[in-house]
Amino acid sequence: MKLNGSDIIMECLLEQGVDTVFGYPGGAVLNIYDALYKYSDRIRHIETSHEQAAAHAADGYARASGKTGVVIATSGPGATNLVTGIATAYMDSIPMVAITGNVGRSLLGLDSFQEVDITGVTMPITKHNYIVKDINQLADTLREAFYLAQEGRRGPVLVDIPKDISAQVTDYEPIVPQKPALPQGPSAAEITRVAECMAKARRPFLYLGGGVLASGGEQAVAELAKRLDAPVSCSLMCQGGFDQHDPRYMGMLGMHGTKVAAQALKHCDLFVAVGTRFSDRVLCNADTFATHCSIIQIDIDPAEIDKNILVNEKLCGDAREVVEELLENLPQQHHADWMEQVVRWQQEYPLVQKQNDPEKPTPQFIMETLDRLTGGEAIITTEVGQHQMWAAQFYRFRHNHQFLSSGGLGTMGYGLGASIGAQIACPDKQVVNIAGDGSFHMNCSELSTASKYGVPVIELLFDNQVLGMVRQWQKLFYGGRFSQTTLEKKTNYEMLAEAFGVQAMTIRTADDVEPVLKAALQTTGPVLVHCLIDPDCNVLPMVPAGASAEEPLLDM
Repeated sequence: MKLNGSDIIMECLLEQGVDTVFGYPGGAVLNIYDALYKYSDRIRHIETSHEQAAAHAADGYARASGKTGVVIATSGPGATNLVTGIATAYMDSIPMVAITGNVGRSLLGLDSFQEVDITGVTMPITKHNYIVKDINQLADTLREAFYLAQEGRRGPVLVDIPKDISAQVTDYEPIVPQKPALPQGPSAAEITRVAECMAKARRPFLYLGGGVLASGGEQAVAELAKRLDAPVSCSLMCQGGFDQHDPRYMGMLGMHGTKVAAQALKHCDLFVAVGTRFSDRVLCNADTFATHCSIIQIDIDPAEIDKNILVNEKLCGDAREVVEELLENLPQQHHADWMEQVVRWQQEYPLVQKQNDPEKPTPQFIMETLDRLTGGEAIITTEVGQHQMWAAQFYRFRHNHQFLSSGGLGTMGYGLGASIGAQIACPDKQVVNIAGDGSFHMNCSELSTASKYGVPVIELLFDNQVLGMVRQWQKLFYGGRFSQTTLEKKTNYEMLAEAFGVQAMTIRTADDVEPVLKAALQTTGPVLVHCLIDPDCNVLPMVPAGASAEEPLLDM
């Protein structure tokens, strides 16, 4: 059948099972938005206040649903406003397809109005990108984009479409989408060798990264923890990849990991890393990391093997498939003395937040109350900063798709857009965005998006009047010279929320925490909960830059 380019885009989205897209209209995508109008009964469009938030919403939708998120933006500044959101998805391996408009082909390269070489700009932060200059290649390009976004190590793909291509007419034939095949895994001999290495360990440490979640391998690694009889730590990107109510769980490892995990790292004789790239926030100092033990790394991306740290054994492949093969070759292990030692460390080094100001609730108390009131079942999104770490430390995650945060890029302003995307993907789930007042000022206009669409997210705002994480470093390493980290904003958060059509509530004391959170959780629309906290409440433990991950600071 004959269709114009914009209708072909819609049909390709439907082929891929897309029912929701996020974006913002503009001149170069007028034809695409005209098609969205015609297809509005089958494809829902969510218009954010800023294109960056649209990218974060598509990212949050992808993380919460496991599907590929889709974002649409116009040319020039519309496209460049997506860049931070695309880079966020790229660093965290999130499947996303970004569709941008561009000026007509005859105007390309002439510095035309709202023209930018967005494929050139995004080349380093996409798995692949395209500019479509032939209408006959449009459908296959979009299909390939969705395939690549999900294939292997997932990530964002951008398709740039000149305006005249979106108007041209050509033949279109629907097809059944090709599902990505898993990459070839390790050989039977490699599996056997690594399983034998595991069986020789007396003090194994199982460390899980975001690849566990991407592969859907949480049940497999839970069985591996039992079979190996090992304690478990999760990276920031793997929160929910292992049930944190399980007594084997030790908390995070690295810059803001627990003392328990640090002690286990210091004394283990085998470190098994599944689905992790060993980021600098985990290693802290690569020269001192796990130098006394053997390291096994399992990862889908061969480029990540031996990149940040040299390992003794490596298995390249999908995390779930590799672990399942290992389980077939690994007999039940027993390390009672080792596990008893871990329990003693858990009793000796509990995570307890220091109470500096008795008049104000601690973030730990707020997060633990939220965890209890939601039964540990809420989807938690975060901005970036101290509040992000508090969420990871004190909310006990149980499931995949439950913790959504910018881990690799560290994007302040990520969380509110992501929470909207997550809530739309999972309308039956409770979604809470944890924010600091610094991040909040970067994306507060998206409260209007939540209000417009009646998205019942809770914006839990920790207000300490400072850029807390940066200030914490200034306190430790810059002689307490708080350069530009005392915000002194005059924002009335309650009035601002209400101006956007969002209900507002305030937590001033510990006595307010439970009743206010209960009221917020019972609200049917979006709500902002303004929490006044102590500016000197820090994220601890903490490993200073260049120090060993085995020796975190417990106080400052």
